[in-house]
Amino acid sequence: GDSITTDHISPAGSIPASSPAGEYLQTLDVGPRDFNSYGSRRGNHEVMIRGTFANVRLRNRLAGEREGGFTTHQPDGAPMTIFDASLRYREEGVPLLVIGGKEYGSGSSRDWAAKGTALLGVRAVLAETFERIHRSNLVGMGVVPLQFQAGDSASSLGLVGTETYSLLELDRQLSPGVTLELLVDRPDGSRQVIPVLVRVDNRTEVEYLRHG
Repeated sequence: GDSITTDHISPAGSIPASSPAGEYLQTLDVGPRDFNSYGSRRGNHEVMIRGTFANVRLRNRLAGEREGGFTTHQPDGAPMTIFDASLRYREEGVPLLVIGGKEYGSGSSRDWAAKGTALLGVRAVLAETFERIHRSNLVGMGVVPLQFQAGDSASSLGLVGTETYSLLELDRQLSPGVTLELLVDRPDGSRQVIPVLVRVDNRTEVEYLRHG
């Protein structure tokens, strides 16, 4: 959806006991009374990875009406937390794509919003527009910001998240402001080709992505 903030992506508030981060802390014999907040534990990458996309107000369309850090693993449709899904995709060797709307990454500048995204195995974010600092932070973490063409959106193109995405010619053609083709393969066997703008805005950012 629109206006997904850095707090949606990497919350700073309290850690629920039933969340992946809360369950992890309990395995270390840290009781819920001592969880404190994500913000206070930002030096612990194990907590922060598990907190990425775990805001209780976030709604992932792959999770239906359920709010919080949930999704469904593809292609089997099994419901699980976003963190658990990321582990399964990593075992399967599947890099991830996040789809958003307008003003993706708005709000306060929060470096863990980009760090956590990258550490979950996300290799690209496709959105209608990006907040300036978050876009730059994504590039710095080796995550490719892709922007829909004007007038296009996930809704207008019928993208629901069950598809497989392939970005063509990125390594060969990567340059500031280049437009590339994104192949979208749907579960029914149909294929769609979408032109997307690679939001790498200068040569320095090109080098960041080339070196991961």
